[in-house]
Amino acid sequence: MIARMVEGQDLRGLMRFVPHPVAVLAVDHERDTMGVTISSLVSLSLDPPLVGISIGKQASVYELLRAAGTFTVSILGDGQEDLARRFAAGQPPIIHWDGVDRIEGHHAPRLAGALGWIEATTLSEHDAGDHTFFIAQVDAVERGPAPSALMYRDRSYHSL
Repeated sequence: MIARMVEGQDLRGLMRFVPHPVAVLAVDHERDTMGVTISSLVSLSLDPPLVGISIGKQASVYELLRAAGTFTVSILGDGQEDLARRFAAGQPPIIHWDGVDRIEGHHAPRLAGALGWIEATTLSEHDAGDHTFFIAQVDAVERGPAPSALMYRDRSYHSL
């Protein structure tokens, strides 16, 4: 029996049932600030502290992230679905940030009220099909006030 070729939609169809943490990646390079909702944040190493993120090559933040070499991740908490949706929408950056409570970060703005924040410096980029996987050294980490994490599963947001 010959197995059929796996399509991207096959993988997406399965992975949508796996809960993913929801975060907003923020990048600031030469006063050009962008943010995008991600669910690809992973902890890679504790010694040294490393994280990884996957960003689509067609994403509006892609080239800015590569140029900046640093980023901030706000890990969203319960009740922050509106921010997840806002930064997932393909709106111009000025609309994304308009009226959003934020805190000055080391590399880029942090979203207020989050579960926590990670500030990181990109160490390497790895081609991964239609995405690039960025490995970054963690420069700062801080726990926020949100009591529980916001998760994404089966096309909707859930509290954990």
